[in-house]
Amino acid sequence: MSIENMIEKTITVNGKSIFYAESGEGPVVVLLHGGGPGASGVSNYSRNIEDLAESFRVIVPDLPGYGQSSKGVDQADPFGYLANAIRGLLDALDIDSAHLVGNSYGGACALRLALDSPNRVDRMVLMGPGGIGTTRGLPTPGLQSLLSYYTGTGPSRQKLENFIRQYLVYEGESVPSDLIDLRYEASIDPVVVADPPLRRPSGKDALKTMWRMDFTRDNRLETLATPTLVIWGAADKVNRPSGGKLLAERMPNCDVLTVAKTGHWVQWERADFFNDITRAFLNA
Repeated sequence: MSIENMIEKTITVNGKSIFYAESGEGPVVVLLHGGGPGASGVSNYSRNIEDLAESFRVIVPDLPGYGQSSKGVDQADPFGYLANAIRGLLDALDIDSAHLVGNSYGGACALRLALDSPNRVDRMVLMGPGGIGTTRGLPTPGLQSLLSYYTGTGPSRQKLENFIRQYLVYEGESVPSDLIDLRYEASIDPVVVADPPLRRPSGKDALKTMWRMDFTRDNRLETLATPTLVIWGAADKVNRPSGGKLLAERMPNCDVLTVAKTGHWVQWERADFFNDITRAFLNA
């Protein structure tokens, strides 16, 4: 994927490799991608990097378990594991604090990092973040589709296409087939198939893990002063748009924007709108 003036590097964090791309100069913005099969940083933010890099130093990592980063995620505390990895990336790059922009799984990573280390996060933009009220009702059809990708008959291109076209975006046919092909090839890496980074908690501590992954049960939300913009597609079928209201009720500096006729992938479906809103909020 060709993005002008973007460099790509791999760095070691806590003994694990983290791949990241970088472009632009200015205040640091870290873009954290979602957790769907075959996801990666640059592919998830392909419509945003160049635009945002006109105003910011944009850093786009592959989260642990995805893309060119090391595989394997601590399933006892996945969001904490991701947050530790990104905080370690900031340390390795000598970045004291940064803006965080996170979609879905990446939004959960950003929020956990802000809760654990609020001094490291300047502002946040969260798009349909994971972990909001997840223990307070049955999983959405979209989340069930995502979590079942590696179970049953195992991964297939058809399963991935169904997830993307039916649940990820508002207009399924807007996603080009070559993008689905790229994500499918990444999703069937044997190491990932053997140890999927995003899956249902299991084992004797499954309930404890599920509660740990639901931010609405974390009392630290009420004192998290980080200025936060939550952007949620009104037609999101993966994470419920009502999660925006839950966050706004708990977080003291949280604004919520609901985007009409948009699904779970706001930054891709409404790229120009998203880029303008994000730039304005981060520059406020």
